[in-house]
Amino acid sequence: MDTKSQNSNMLLAFLTLLGVIAIVAIVGFFMLRKGPEIVQGQAEVTEYRVSSKVPGRILEFRVKEGQSVQAGDTLAILEAPDVLAKLEQARAAEAAAQAQNEKALKGARHEQVQAAFEMWQKAKAGLEIAEKSYKRVKNLADQGVMSAQKLDEVTAQRDAAVATEKAAKAQYDMAKNGAEREDKAAAAALVDRAKGAVAEVESYIKETYLIAQTAGEVSEIFPKTGELVGTGAPIMNVAIQEDMWVTFNVREDLLQGLTVGTEFEAFVPALDKNIRLKVSYMKDLGTYAAWKATKTTGQFDLKTFEVRALPLEKVEGLRPGMSVILEK
Repeated sequence: MDTKSQNSNMLLAFLTLLGVIAIVAIVGFFMLRKGPEIVQGQAEVTEYRVSSKVPGRILEFRVKEGQSVQAGDTLAILEAPDVLAKLEQARAAEAAAQAQNEKALKGARHEQVQAAFEMWQKAKAGLEIAEKSYKRVKNLADQGVMSAQKLDEVTAQRDAAVATEKAAKAQYDMAKNGAEREDKAAAAALVDRAKGAVAEVESYIKETYLIAQTAGEVSEIFPKTGELVGTGAPIMNVAIQEDMWVTFNVREDLLQGLTVGTEFEAFVPALDKNIRLKVSYMKDLGTYAAWKATKTTGQFDLKTFEVRALPLEKVEGLRPGMSVILEK
């Protein structure tokens, strides 16, 4: 009896051990079985950077971080005294050019025209006297009463009087007719150039008012009120919430079923719900990105691809940076 009981106990212990081993094997099989691959992505949004063409000091911010803005809203105002000084200089130059142009169009003053006319009349009177003197001396010289030298002298005086009269007449005509066509054109061109300089500086003045180009949300403001900013320095970022997508970094062995145009479902932990997405873009991340050897000996490497997907419909509450989970 003792021997039978002992054999029975040993058999029972052996069977129990086999049962435990079987249970552990079954549990291990299910626990160690390869589960679904998790690909984690995140929501992204298009942003544009707001900056100024002119250097200046931040005078005032009209918005705060997180505030929604519409296209055309004033975001910030810069103080640029140097630009205002240049505007005054440009306007003064425009006024001077305009005065020169008006002078060229109007011509000489009435007093100048009258003075030129009187000089011409004086030259005409002198020419008449010179002509009379020449005729008298010429008649006397023909009669042999006057010497040839005297005739030469009055002839020279008459020719000089003729030249003087012509010069006086030209001066009078020039004063009466005003500036030449080329001079008028040059004066008008100077006015246009001065106006262009004023318009340029005024455009810089407008740049001191930073305007939202597209509706969105102010995501980040860099300087503080009163700080100096340089030309092209970033002042704030505006996120276009309507232009949102999800980006995943996917190993190429998990790309099966993901092609441009593919629709799939992913889970957003922050919203505790699934969303529908559609692949819009795929591109390898290059050799610098994470990769994985297929074997320890490494027959070939698995590269990583960037996969972008667009929500099929607007997802309320989805914010940039939120995680999006894709099971493969």
